[in-house]
Amino acid sequence: MIQQRITREKRTVSAMIRLYCRTQHRHKRELCGECQKLEHYAHMRVDHCRYESSKPICGKCTAPCYAPEKRRQIRQVMRRTRLRMVFAHPLLTAFHLKDAFSGSKTIKK
Repeated sequence: MIQQRITREKRTVSAMIRLYCRTQHRHKRELCGECQKLEHYAHMRVDHCRYESSKPICGKCTAPCYAPEKRRQIRQVMRRTRLRMVFAHPLLTAFHLKDAFSGSKTIKK
């Protein structure tokens, strides 16, 4: 169950980054180098989350594991793709909202 959620979270962040790269950097098929690095970094952080089975969504985590520069980049991606995700990937958006408002609580250090 948790592996399914982690896989879905990685798919969601990839979809956001691809949508961002397509609209902001004008890359149609493949990600630009900067976005590829960000996607790889985001997947690595999700894979190595310290909370494993009790993992909250990253936005609710009080012990963020992203480096400050990468956190700034991913926030910009999320801010710019928020509304587009609803139309481009409605199921991923719905599952992300379900994870945000359901059983995953905010975890403190």
